[in-house]
Amino acid sequence: MQARTLVKVEADEPAKRLAVLIDADNAQAAVIAGLLEEVARFGEATVRRIYGDFTSPGSASWKKVLNTFSIKPVQQFAYTSGKNATDSTMIIDAMDLLYTRRFEGFCLVTSDSDFTGLAVRLREEGLVVYGFGEQKTPEAFRNACHKFIFTEVLRKPVSGEQTEVKPSPAALLPIEKPAGAQSPIAAPADFPTAFLMAALEQSVDDTGWAHLGTFGSYLQKIQPSFDSRLYGFKKLSDLIKGKPELFDVEERPTPGGTGKSLYLTAKRR
Repeated sequence: MQARTLVKVEADEPAKRLAVLIDADNAQAAVIAGLLEEVARFGEATVRRIYGDFTSPGSASWKKVLNTFSIKPVQQFAYTSGKNATDSTMIIDAMDLLYTRRFEGFCLVTSDSDFTGLAVRLREEGLVVYGFGEQKTPEAFRNACHKFIFTEVLRKPVSGEQTEVKPSPAALLPIEKPAGAQSPIAAPADFPTAFLMAALEQSVDDTGWAHLGTFGSYLQKIQPSFDSRLYGFKKLSDLIKGKPELFDVEERPTPGGTGKSLYLTAKRR
C-alpha cells in the first residue's frame, strides 16, 4: 500500500521539461553553477545548449565549464563584423525546439533585448519563459518573461581564478543558505516600499489580509524581475518578516492540512 502511494505522488508532480538556451556573448561563465541550481527549482533542464563563437579568446571561460555541466556548445562563427549571428542561431533553434512540443518552458540566459520577441512568441504558445540576465538587461526583455532572475544573485564566491567553477555535489540541487543571508550583489538595490504596498493593496481579501502565495504571484505578474534576494533576503517570506515596520503577519492553519500558511497585511498605524 505504501509503495503504491509513493508512485501516485510522483506521478502527480512531474517536473517541467525545460530547454535552457544560453547566449555566450551576453552571459558569464562564473554564474553557471548557481544558474543551473536555480533552473532546477523550476523543472528539469532536459536540453542545455550554449551559442557563441568558441574559437574566440572571449569564450575561454565557457570552454572550461561546458563538460562539467553537460552543456552542448553550438558553434556560430562571426561572419561579419558588427553583426551578431549568435542571436539568429539561438532563436531558430528555440523555434525548432518549440515545435517538437516536448517542453513546458524555456530558460533564456541573456542580457540582450533582441530576445524579447522570442520570449513573447514562446508565451503565446502557452509555455513558461524564465529569463536570466544581468541587472543591465533592458526592461522590455525582463517584462516579456514570466519570471526574470538577475544573475548577480546567483554568482558563487570562488577562491583563486574566477573561471574555476565547481559544481555542488548534487550538481543541480539548490544550496541552502541561512534565512535572510545577504546576496552577492555589489550594492543593495533601493527597497521598493511603494511598489510592495501597492501590490499588497491589490492582493488582500475582504478581511484586508493576503495569503503569501497570492501576494507573491501578483508581484511576479506585474514585475517579473522582482526578487527578494536583491534586498538581502533569501525568500519572500523572509523579506515580509524582516520588515515589521511595513507588514503585520499571521501564521494560520492550512485548511485540510497540518501545516501553517503565512498571511500579511499593511502595518496598522
